[in-house]
Amino acid sequence: MSNQKETNNTAAVRIDKWLWAARFFKTRATAREMVQSGRVQYNGARAKPSKVVELGAKVSIPAGFDMKEVIIEKIMDKRQGAPIAQTLYRETEQSVKKREENKLARQTQSFHSPRPENKPDKKQRRELIKMKHQ
Repeated sequence: MSNQKETNNTAAVRIDKWLWAARFFKTRATAREMVQSGRVQYNGARAKPSKVVELGAKVSIPAGFDMKEVIIEKIMDKRQGAPIAQTLYRETEQSVKKREENKLARQTQSFHSPRPENKPDKKQRRELIKMKHQ
């Protein structure tokens, strides 16, 4: 642990830099854009990229189709390996449960796709256009 630089509570680490160090985003620029757009929430409110993170704060982060809610457990300003980055936060139980429910819902809906098996032919397209204009 000698080469890891963990900051103490007095050092200021911006939220965009912490998100990048915790490996939620590949670049700091992407992390900054997500915070600026309001997609990342800090303690339930919109924050600026320069917001200083605190231990125990709740951060909501978009993750694909879902939102991850994590609690900050460590503050670090350097990007380290994934196993170290995963120690910086703890995902809430409600977040894990909600993501699993959404995953199951997406899997069950994929079998009942409203899309047709194949594209309509010329005659069927004409009938569809005729029905739309009536």
